[in-house]
Formats: sequence, structure tokens, C-alpha cells
Amino acid sequence: MLGGFYLRFGNDMDEAVNRRVQGIARSVLADPHPALTDVIPGYSTLYLEYDTAKSSEAELRHWLELERETVPAEGRLIVVPVVYDGPDLEAVADRTGLGVGEVIERHSRRDYHVYAVGFTPGLAFMGELDPLLRLPRRDAPRAQVAAGGVAIANLQTTVYPVASPGGWHLLGRTVEPVYTPTAHRPLLFGAGDRVRFRPVKDVRGEAPVEARLELLPEGPRYPLLRVAEPGLLDVVVDRGRFRAGRYGFARSGTVDGAAAARANRLVGNASGTALLELSVRGGVYEVLMPGVVAFTGGGMRALLGGEGMTTDSSFAVRDGDRLSFSPHITGSRGYLAFAGGLESRTFMGSASVDLRGHIGRPLAAGDVLGVGTPRPVRPGRSFTPYLGSGALRLLPGPQASPEALAALTRQTFSIGRADRMGAHLLGGAVPGGEVLSEAAPLGSVQVPPGGVPILLLHDRGTLGGYHKPAVVHPADLGRAAQLRPGQRVQFKMAG
Repeated sequence: MLGGFYLRFGNDMDEAVNRRVQGIARSVLADPHPALTDVIPGYSTLYLEYDTAKSSEAELRHWLELERETVPAEGRLIVVPVVYDGPDLEAVADRTGLGVGEVIERHSRRDYHVYAVGFTPGLAFMGELDPLLRLPRRDAPRAQVAAGGVAIANLQTTVYPVASPGGWHLLGRTVEPVYTPTAHRPLLFGAGDRVRFRPVKDVRGEAPVEARLELLPEGPRYPLLRVAEPGLLDVVVDRGRFRAGRYGFARSGTVDGAAAARANRLVGNASGTALLELSVRGGVYEVLMPGVVAFTGGGMRALLGGEGMTTDSSFAVRDGDRLSFSPHITGSRGYLAFAGGLESRTFMGSASVDLRGHIGRPLAAGDVLGVGTPRPVRPGRSFTPYLGSGALRLLPGPQASPEALAALTRQTFSIGRADRMGAHLLGGAVPGGEVLSEAAPLGSVQVPPGGVPILLLHDRGTLGGYHKPAVVHPADLGRAAQLRPGQRVQFKMAG
């Protein structure tokens, strides 16, 4: 299981404090403790995530006392051309009592320090904004902000690198590519850089092209399956990307790690071997060579030639077989493992698809999946897993309060919009608010000022500025990931 803790060096936006945060992060990452799985700097905090089987918070805090700070390298000056025609520009002018022209002039007349990178790959948290432009985040984030959007919130400003949800006020846009996963240097901004926005009447070129990095090989060495019909969201996953949060990369990987590990064990693979994650509705696959596969998880049942296969078991497939999936009323994600694993390229040490980061993509009709290393395995193995039931357990989060924890544990929520980023919890309002942007632990229950909680999963933003009164117990994350829209869920504090 994963644990984590914050090192806090202040509560305000301060360049000297931030240089210390970044210096400690550089030192820790130069020679990391074997238990560390991520190190995420914020404005004035440093979040350390670790494997609880390898160390403890007390041991890691003692280890940190022996670390020496390093001085961050001097950053670059980056000039970004901006067309100030954003949908919130006039509203910002009205709320601040400034004219539109003065908003533009005040936003563009100073250089901004990049304090941290996070939320999405390459999104730079910059400051300080002119105090006269200070506005809180939107009460409810937009579901989608286009790549290249230039925005402000509180004393911060940023450029959205990719299309993503966003709760900041949009002043304008740029065509300067901020994140290009196919490039040798994927990120435009880094911590310590200085950024200057230059107003222009128009920007030459089209909107930023959101390049996607292809991970599946065009011609696998040992082709096993051809996609005849894709499912709702069939993606290659493994354990995910570790120690990459400081760049804004999501963990990605398997959202129900226990189910994925069972699938791999059933076919003799190591627990972190690449496999398929199927969401709600699986695809249809043509078998191209003999092999052994296993299916675990929820949301559907595997069918081989129309005959139902037992979930949490392995079975043989032959050339010409047809593998499909029928819907099931419980759960939302299943895992299909192949003896020998899936052949895939990797990015930052992982074959996992990252939808927001444009790393890999969902399977499409005609795709061919290959086995990594074919080997003989006996089919017919099965497990009877303990899946757990009842309320999901909560641990106090960094902004825990008696009022927020009571609101979370004394009512039943309904799952609203849900995906690999997280799930909206619909019910009575929960006290929320804003904080200076900091790391968002996996499993956080995040509550914006509007009071609608969001349970954050593996594709979450790595940094965020909303209250996190609670975190789902790591042992219950798999069950949380199997919740589907409309399903009811309760929480209780861990004993």
C-alpha cells in the first residue's frame, strides 16, 4: 500500500521558500530512498509518497534529516505571445473594477516565477499576480478548457498545456506549445523559470497541436489478438508512472490494482506486467495464436465463442477463437492478462496509457496486440478473492475538519460523473474551500467551494488548490475504482 506525508515550509507564495522546497526535492530525487514512489513539490510544501511495505513515515523523516539541500539551477526567461480574448476577460474586469485594457496591461507587465509544475503535464503554477487582479477560483471548475488557455486565480497565473478541466478565469490564449510528449524536451516550463506574457492582436498559426505519443508497436513480434470491435475504454496499463508527479504526469496504471495483480498471477506474470483494463463495456477480439489469458474485476463477464468464462480464472485460447464480454450489473472495470504480458513501448518507465497526457490511446478497431514473451502456462487456475463490502474507509486529509468529516460520513452519496480521474459524489454539500496549490494524494476526497466532493483516482491532477478533508484508505481504493454512475456509496472513518 501507499502512504504519504507533507513537509510544510510556509503558507504563502514566497520565492525564497519555494527555492528551498525545490532544492530539497532535487536532493531527494538525486539519490532517492528505495521506498519513495513520488516526490511532488508545491508552492511551499513537499509531498512524499512511499511504499508502506518498505518504510514508514518516521523512518523517512529521519532519513530526510540526513539529506543536504541543493541549490536549484537558474531558470530561463520564456516569452509567451497571448491574444487576450478569453471568455472571462470582461467578467474579470467587472469584478476587479478595472477596464479590460488595464487587466491586460497589469497581467502582461511583470515576469512570473514558475513555482511548480503539476495538475497536468507541463502546467506551470506561476506568480505573483498583480494584487488588483486577485480573484478566487470558480466555484465549480469547467469540465473542459482548451489547450493554450491563459488563466488566473488568486495570485497565480498559468497556461493550460492540454485540454482539461479547469477552475481558473480565462483571459486569453496562446499557440505556443506548452507540452509535446513526442519531443526530446516535452515540457516548455520548469520550476524556477521566469515567464513573460506578450500581448498580441493575433497569433500566427493554429491552436496548439495536441500531439499523442504512440506506445503500441505497429507490428508486434507475437500477435495474439486483433480488435474487431473496441469497448468503451480499453487501455494498456501496468503499475503506472512513479516519481513523475513533479512534471505533472498522473500515476495512470491500474485503478483496481488488486484485480489486475490477480489477473497477472493467474497466468504466471509478475504483478506489474502490462495488461488490458476494460471499462464498463469490453470489446470484441479475434484470437491470432494459441495462448493463456485470465480475466478478473467487474463490470462484465468474459465470453469465449459465446460461452461464459468464470471470472478470476485463466483459460486457453486458440487461433480463430472470438473473445468478447457481456455486461454485468456490479463493478465497472475488468482486467485481461496474457501469459507473457503485452508488448508495448514505455514512457517514463511505464506502458500505461495516460489519456490527459496524450501518452498512448484507447484501443481501436484493427489494432493488433502482441505477447511480450510467449511461454507455456497451464490454464484452469482460479482464485476466490475477498472483495470487501460496506462503507469505504477514510483517513483524515490535509484540510480535515470535524464539520467536513461529519458531512462525508453521515450521509449516503450517489456517484455522478466518473472516469479514471475521479468520481463526483452527489449528495448534501460538504464544507470545502481553497488552499495554496499543493500535491493531491491518490484517493483524496477533494471539495471545491461549491461543496460537491470529488474522489480522486489514478489519472487525477498531481497538484490542486481545493480542500482535501479526507483520503480513501489505500486498501479500499480498488473498491472505490469499481463504483459506477448512479451507484450509492457511504464512507466511515478508519478505525
